[in-house]
Amino acid sequence: MTPRPRPRALGIAPGTLPPGPSNSLTDVRGVRVGHLTLHHDDEAQPARTGVTVVVPATGSVFRHKPAAGLDVVNGFGKAAGLSQVVELGVLETPLALTNTLGVGAAFEGLTRHALGDHPEIGVSTGTVNPVVLECNDGWLNDIRGLLVRPRHVLDALASASEGPVVEGAVGAGTGMVSFGWKAGIGSSSRLVDAEDGGRFTVGVLVLANFGRASDLTVLGAPVGRHLTPKQAAEQAEFARGAGSCVVLVATDAPADARQLRRIAKRASVGLARTGGIIQHGSGEYALAWSTTNRTPHVPSGPVRTSSALAEDGPLMDLMFRAVAEATEEAVLGSLFAAHPVTGIRGHHAPALPTDRVTQLLRHPEPLAHPGAPPEPTP
Repeated sequence: MTPRPRPRALGIAPGTLPPGPSNSLTDVRGVRVGHLTLHHDDEAQPARTGVTVVVPATGSVFRHKPAAGLDVVNGFGKAAGLSQVVELGVLETPLALTNTLGVGAAFEGLTRHALGDHPEIGVSTGTVNPVVLECNDGWLNDIRGLLVRPRHVLDALASASEGPVVEGAVGAGTGMVSFGWKAGIGSSSRLVDAEDGGRFTVGVLVLANFGRASDLTVLGAPVGRHLTPKQAAEQAEFARGAGSCVVLVATDAPADARQLRRIAKRASVGLARTGGIIQHGSGEYALAWSTTNRTPHVPSGPVRTSSALAEDGPLMDLMFRAVAEATEEAVLGSLFAAHPVTGIRGHHAPALPTDRVTQLLRHPEPLAHPGAPPEPTP
């Protein structure tokens, strides 16, 4: 399929900070992303699902663990491995994103990968803590079929690269829907200049599967009031808007685990800017890590020194701004990139009409009237 234009190509550039070279998570050096997409029809059980993996840093992340922080915005989710991240403040495997009932298989896939690369696990050292996050793709995918298997994680890891992240209905995003429109994977980045002349990169990747159709907001304009996909008016799921969004945040800034938790927390600002309200039945998780601040699995002594960002100047606020802006753009990117998908029981998720969105942004006057009825869109 021909790639659809990204938001910036259409003049939609959230925020004020500049993006990195590819405007994606992989602008943080050493971070790699891979997808495995399952999109087929077997015995009337459509597969519209997959796995997306993120390798968080160079080298072995088990032997040299990136500092990490987690913010649970709303914990209506079935993730694995997060309690140890909260307790110890580090990652020790790649990250996997998939559908809700694929968490167990993805956990096994990450475990097999770690065992294959590290013969000491479970023999001369402890076990390992894979991290898997999820969203429910059951609107389009036969989620009861348990179609994601451990080998798919290994295949996704084998394909992981540092190039620009493929967005939309790919990998874990194959069956995801946001604001009534087809969505899935989105990514963006921001560059942050420090007072001493240094420059840090903040990259974001989202798995977007949330939002009520009428709430979609682009650059502050409530375009969702004028864009209602047909099935959103017919199906309670989309009228209600509950769903989930996973936000992964990478940076090369030397932040510690506490600071990374604070940085992750600002992802919710970006979600809100797109129209998300963090509903009761919605699972929003934000996980941030530093590629610079790493902890050796085997310490060299009883005391370890490390660096951290100064918090009494403008830098931390710029980091917060970078996460909010990149998260907002990543969500929009997932919508702008996704092609329409028809799945199980004939359910259909149409592509966001980006030409109509840009038209509404050029002529914003009607958007000032919240009582205006939405325009039905096929």
